[in-house]
Amino acid sequence: MRTVYLSVILICAASCSSLKISYDYDKQNDFARYKTYNFTPETLNLGINSLNRDRLLRALETELAAKGFSKADKPDVLIDLHVKAEQKVDATATTTPTYGYGGPWRYGYGSGFSTTQINYNEYIEGTLFVNMVDAASEKMVWQGRATKTIDEDASPETREKNINYAVKQIFTKYPPLAKK
Repeated sequence: MRTVYLSVILICAASCSSLKISYDYDKQNDFARYKTYNFTPETLNLGINSLNRDRLLRALETELAAKGFSKADKPDVLIDLHVKAEQKVDATATTTPTYGYGGPWRYGYGSGFSTTQINYNEYIEGTLFVNMVDAASEKMVWQGRATKTIDEDASPETREKNINYAVKQIFTKYPPLAKK
């Protein structure tokens, strides 16, 4: 069952929540020196279905090329991916007043009661982590994250579109501004 959740984490389909992007980086690092990349062995064997893994790798290759990177056997940085899926529950309570004989504006008895209905919404929230590791020092120098509610019933076209969008959004803040 866990593999199913991990495979759908990348399906950031249009649903009730929006894509949340965040990032972190080593402020002392000179990102201009990174020109080449490759994927870690763990990324190439990521525990998700191969269709989504291939979509994700293609999206990363496209974005990295757009940022001026080229793939190399001896890269400047290694790209390491992680995925996380969490089962979440939202509860919404709705209180409705009810009135007995006489209603709320007349004299009588039975007014002042109310009923409360609680609705529970279960969903899966997925997070994709893209880590950039300096190949020489083996230290993480940059991390981008995308989090979204997952639509498990998304079509293959929607999955690819949403994976491409999530990866593109993760890299909007790369490279970080140069040191001053």
